[in-house]
Parts: sequence; structure tokens; C-alpha cells
Amino acid sequence: MRKTILISMAVLMASGCSIYRKYERPENIVPMDSLYRAELVSPDDAAAAADSSSFGYMPWEEMFTDPHLQELIRTGLENNTDLLSAALRVQQAQARLKASKWAYSPSLNLGPQAGYNYSLSDGAGTGSGSYNLGGSVSWDIDLFGSLLNAKRGAQAALLQQEAYQQAVRSQLIATIANTYYSLLMLDEQVRVSEENVALWAEQIRSMESMLKVGRVNENAVTQSRAQLYGLEASLADMKRQRQEAENALCSILGSVYTSIERSTIDEQALPQDFSVGVPLELLSNRPDVYQAEMALASAYYSTNQARSAFYPKLTLSGSAGWTGAFGQAVANPGGLIINALAQLAQPIFNKGQLTSNLRVAKAEEEIARLTYKQTLLDAGEEVNNNLYALEIYDEMLRKHQAQLDDLERTVETAESLYRRSSKMTYLEVLTARQSLLTAQLNVVSDKYLLLQTTVNLYRSLGGGRQ
Repeated sequence: MRKTILISMAVLMASGCSIYRKYERPENIVPMDSLYRAELVSPDDAAAAADSSSFGYMPWEEMFTDPHLQELIRTGLENNTDLLSAALRVQQAQARLKASKWAYSPSLNLGPQAGYNYSLSDGAGTGSGSYNLGGSVSWDIDLFGSLLNAKRGAQAALLQQEAYQQAVRSQLIATIANTYYSLLMLDEQVRVSEENVALWAEQIRSMESMLKVGRVNENAVTQSRAQLYGLEASLADMKRQRQEAENALCSILGSVYTSIERSTIDEQALPQDFSVGVPLELLSNRPDVYQAEMALASAYYSTNQARSAFYPKLTLSGSAGWTGAFGQAVANPGGLIINALAQLAQPIFNKGQLTSNLRVAKAEEEIARLTYKQTLLDAGEEVNNNLYALEIYDEMLRKHQAQLDDLERTVETAESLYRRSSKMTYLEVLTARQSLLTAQLNVVSDKYLLLQTTVNLYRSLGGGRQ
């Protein structure tokens, strides 16, 4: 009989070796060589990733050199409520990990007891009392890795929360920078619009004087005045957007409204030449990818815990105490009581609960694997989109700048021709000025889009790490 039990135990231990294995990153979950579009990636990126010179590794203090923006980012890192909440989640995960480590230790309980009985018979009463000063200890022996997998799962959960905190930090830095650049864009657009409104109003006053001497007709004056009203309405809306952007930035910084000190959009300088690294770099640098992987690791250990529930559970327990009666220390001295017990419990029939738990754990692990895969795909898509957008916005800026240069010369020529010739109407001059205003606003918008996309690429490559 004893031999049969030992053989059965050996078979169970051999079949349960997999529950002791550590998590390993799944291979070829996504074709890494095609995660980035080949035409968007420099052939030198592999070397850049090898020496950790990828754009995503750049410290944010080097990425953003504007002192006003640096101060805003520092304030946000100190006060943003989402980041503070993420830090508290890390503390929770640390506490759970510490609790899982204590599970290896025996549990000790003290249970002192005392009682007193009093009885009344024939007018006389008698009483007696007893006490028991004792305690018990229990120790679960982790034969089949239940506690081990619980501890490893808690470690993975802690890394997952740390990655989440880093993801919130990276997103926060990018959001502060983009909102700041949005403010600078609106500042410049308001400045350009105010100059044009003032210039347009002056031109209308000139047209009203020319109307009196017959150089322009009334239709030209009313049409110009209508365009001025449209410019003033657009200017008012820009100011509203600027105020809302400033309010939003204050909220992100975790503070009540205050005026944001800032420079100008033309003073901004971001890196122009950078490497994105090879796709595998996303696994170690992007916090959301690492978070998804640690969620997969945690699910893997949960599956191992569900498997270990099928194997025997060994518990060592014991108790010791001193018992006696009140007031009878001499006639009836107390006695020492000691008990010890070793219990081996093997589940045989539990209404399918263990099997169902294992199926649930396997399904959760597969869900985590698919989520990890999709996170990788989304990361590659985001990098590709930002790389391509950088090329397009750079081209748009060059074209709009060339358009602006030509329109500036067109306005100068139109005004000169109007002063020297009666064949050109003043509406043609105003139309040229309207086109110039649109081109000026387009150039400002393109500068902002280039800044924004560079920041987004920095974040999508895991930039802003501690």
C-alpha cells in the first residue's frame, strides 16, 4: 500500500513539472520584421537600437528645451491626479506581493479561554472555574507550486502596475507638450488675425474716403466690411479656443486656473534627425506593451495555480496550551496539552469546480495573449502613422511657406498696380490679402502639426521614461 502511494505521488509530481516553470515571452506572436513599414525606417535603425540611441530613449529634458514647458511638465509630474492614482496602484501591488511572500510562513494564533459555572442547591451555592491558555500553528507546505505561482503572479501584477504608471507618465508629458504647443499656435494665429483685422479696418476707412471721390463703388465697401465682420468673428473664436486650451492645461497640471507663461511657436526647436529603432525595441521601451505582456504573465501564473489545485495539499498543524481550574492550583495543578497533526488532502470529486476554474484560467490567458498581440500591432501602427505624418506635414509646411512667399509678393504687386493704374479694382487687392491671411494661418498650423507629430512619435516609441 505504501509503495502504491509513493508511486502515485511520483507520477503526480512528474506530470506537474510545468506548474513550476517561469513565464517566457511567446515567440513570433507578431512578425517583428514587418511591424514597421520598410520604406519609413532607416537601414541604420538596427545599429541605433543596439547602442540605445533611439529617439524613444531621449530624456524629456533634452527633448523639450523650452524652459516654460519644462516647468509645466515638472508641475504636472508632481500634481497630476491620474499619475498620483497610478502611483497608489503600484503601492497596492507592492502590498499584495509582500502578502504573497508571507504565505510561505506558518500562521500562529493565540486563543486563551476562561469559564465559570455557579450552581444553587438547597439554599447553598457552589461555583467552579477553568481556564485554557493555548495557541495553534498551521503551515501549508507548497508541494505543487500553488504559493509559488501566487507569488510570481503578484510580481507580474506589480510590474504591470509599474508599466501602467510609466504609460500614464509618458502620456502626461506628451499631453502637456501638445497642449502647450496648441497654445503657442493659437497665440500666433490670434496675432496674425489681429494684425489683419487692424489692416482691414484701415483699408475700409481708406475705401470710404475713396467712395466719396468716386474711385470705388459702394458695393466694394460693403463687401469689404462684410469680410471684416467675418475676420472679427473668426478672431473671437480663436480667443475662445485659446482660453479653453489654457484652462485644459491648468486642469492637466492639477491646479486651478492661472495664466500660463509661454514663449512663441517660432522659438520651439525639436530634434529633426532621429532613429526609431527596430520593432523589437517596442517590447522593452513602450510601457503599454510591457504592461500587456505582464498581464499575460500574470494570467499564465493564474493558470498554473488552477492546475496546482488538482494536486494534494499538505498542511502541518499543531497546538499547545496550559489548562487548569481557578482557585485549585495546589489541589488540581494545571496541565500541559500538546497536539500535532500532518494532513494530506487530495481532491477527488468537487462537482467539476476545479476543472471549470482551469478552463476559465486558460481562457483568460488566451485573452491576455491576444491583447498582447493587438497591443504590439497598435504600437506598430502608431509609429508608422507618426513617421508618415512627419513626412507629409514637413512637405505641407514647405509648400504653404512657398505659397505664403508668393502671396506676399502678389499683395505688394496688387497694391502697387492699384496705386498706378485704374484698371485694377480694390476688391482684387482685398482678395489677395484674404488669400495671404489664409496662407499665414496655414503655415502656423503646419508648424504646430510638425511639433505635435514629433511629440506623438516620441511617446509612441516609449519616450518620457523615468
